[in-house]
Amino acid sequence: MNWITNYVRPRINSIFSRRETPENLWSKCDECGTMLFHRELSDNLNVCTNCGHHMAMTPRARFSALFDNGTYTEVKVPEPLADPLKFRDQKRYPDRMKAARAATSESEAMLVAEGEMGRTPIVAAAQDFSFMGGSMGMYVGNAIVAAAERAVKLRRPLILFSAAGGARMQEGILSLMQMPRTTVAVQMLKEAGLPYIVVLTHPTTGGVTASYAMLGDVHIAEPNALICFAGPRVIEQTIREKLPEGFQRAEYLLDHGMLDRVTPRAQLREELIAITRMLLRLSPPVSGDLPAPTAGMEPAAEAETAGATPAAATATTPGATPGAAPAAEPAPKAVGSTAAPPKA
Repeated sequence: MNWITNYVRPRINSIFSRRETPENLWSKCDECGTMLFHRELSDNLNVCTNCGHHMAMTPRARFSALFDNGTYTEVKVPEPLADPLKFRDQKRYPDRMKAARAATSESEAMLVAEGEMGRTPIVAAAQDFSFMGGSMGMYVGNAIVAAAERAVKLRRPLILFSAAGGARMQEGILSLMQMPRTTVAVQMLKEAGLPYIVVLTHPTTGGVTASYAMLGDVHIAEPNALICFAGPRVIEQTIREKLPEGFQRAEYLLDHGMLDRVTPRAQLREELIAITRMLLRLSPPVSGDLPAPTAGMEPAAEAETAGATPAAATATTPGATPGAAPAAEPAPKAVGSTAAPPKA
């Protein structure tokens, strides 16, 4: 029976065994529970095709969708101290940072880049909620200051995408000090007369909402994004009352005057281009390019410069090559006359 156990049974099991599907091919919508194929979800900018729920989006994915042809240049951010308070809870702070960097392939919770958006040069900054909840630490403060300084130096507007759970606990009072620092950075933009546009994504809470996230010239939010300082559960436990439906969501805040717009992600780029060019007092955005002129056709302006009219420049005679200059007409012959013979 050894040959059945050692050969036949494993062979049968290998033929009829279920093949495992890689886990990264499908994503489950947090709102409706629909399973979404990763390519379909990526093409739809991480928006559920069934219910329209806006899922989390990394800064690099946002920049690829925001900048022309997905081309941008990263702005260098000064590195802060690694562990200034020697903080330790269940894990050491450096160990948490190492795990977050391994999970996200990013060095920190914010990315700063520069490039063109609809042929308009801009500077953009985006928070990564998957990196320790997008928490605001010294690096995030340095990133916003670096983005503001770069925007002032290049005379460009600054667009910021916020997504955070608040200040970073492991950096204590140093993380809270980023609130006045970033406020000063935003004031630099205002003194330079440059637009500062904030796009609030889900979720934007805590000290981020109490500082740079609510200091923009224009505030745009994605649908159903949670935007608050203290969360609804904390408020309910404090006042011991049931909050209204949709409290602290983007649509509720828009109705109560805290936001300027609530825009779906698919329409966000076009709206940002239009608002940015309007604030910069530029011409309306270009929707498309005109076709190139046909080869072999001489422009009318060049014909007028050469001393010919447009009609003469394009006129042709039968049998002549199009675009060539008309041939000179022969001199008329005298009727009824004969030329005299040449003298010897």
